[in-house]
Amino acid sequence: MSSLSRKQQTQKRHRRLRRSLSGTAARPRLAVFRSNNHIYAQVIDDEAQNTLCAASTLDKDLRPSLETSGTCDASVAVGQLVAQRALAKGIAQVVFDRGGNLYHGRVKALADAAREAGLQF
Repeated sequence: MSSLSRKQQTQKRHRRLRRSLSGTAARPRLAVFRSNNHIYAQVIDDEAQNTLCAASTLDKDLRPSLETSGTCDASVAVGQLVAQRALAKGIAQVVFDRGGNLYHGRVKALADAAREAGLQF
């Protein structure tokens, strides 16, 4: 059994992933952060250190339509919204950064919804 807490394990995985993942202007990074209550997604150009678009369960456009913000349904809505905003800015291809989280549950729901909405990764 690991002596690290769950959060420390996630941070360790995230650092390991970020060694090889980087977003460019041509193919920015879709970064996901998941807390117990909310989920956040940003499209980031790492070369210019600039966030191109973002969406979360705290978004004013999304919040009224959600019953709860910590479910897979909420993650699907965030994935669709971030994909719409990215496509509106002319971004079609991204690199997916799961943020050290396991590709399962809410993170997978967000990724699948973004793919269905038109993002390629």
